[in-house]
Amino acid sequence: MDKKTDDETDAATEQAQDRDGEDGAPIGPAGYYHSNKNRIFVRAVQGEYNLQQKLDELRAQPRVRRASEIKFVDGPQAYSRHYVEPKDNISQLFHIHLEEYGPGGKSQKHGHVNEAAFYILDGEGYEVHDEQRYDWQAGDIAIVHNNCVHQHFNASDSKPARALVLKTKPMFVFMNMLFQKTVEPRDTTPAPGGEDFVVREEEDDHNHPEGGY
Repeated sequence: MDKKTDDETDAATEQAQDRDGEDGAPIGPAGYYHSNKNRIFVRAVQGEYNLQQKLDELRAQPRVRRASEIKFVDGPQAYSRHYVEPKDNISQLFHIHLEEYGPGGKSQKHGHVNEAAFYILDGEGYEVHDEQRYDWQAGDIAIVHNNCVHQHFNASDSKPARALVLKTKPMFVFMNMLFQKTVEPRDTTPAPGGEDFVVREEEDDHNHPEGGY
């Protein structure tokens, strides 16, 4: 009897794990998650590296980025103001942006490899991560884990909500872990109740009462 190669054994195992018991009907790629085959997740990264050149580039960057000079984009339900993006070459780790959700607004539904943390500055809303709902309010931190299909919602139909977002996207871009997919695009019309909403370009203090405590 011929001896099967390791690849043939792995293929047979994965095929068996991808079948549904009695009738043998395929049930999708779930079985592949349990394969014993070793896989390469991050390949070798190679490129020119010059410390002095990199230091010169970083020292030439502005140390303070003025919010008044960075406008919100997207909308009309979910708006983004990008303080630091991978293309800026300021940070090798962080992508930082401000999200504002109009009354009743929601973001696109999408997934990406990198994780993200949303510090809720004001408002009330909820996340849907892999079909599971998680509610939040001002002061909370919502965590989007790696490879999670997610969407953000403002629970109020009369008030906006906003969050400061920190992502490790530049690091994942460096490692060539680039997979990102939109499942549902952003809405192109305002949500009911948000027809007259105008994104708050000015930075207000939402954490302290007017006049102090």
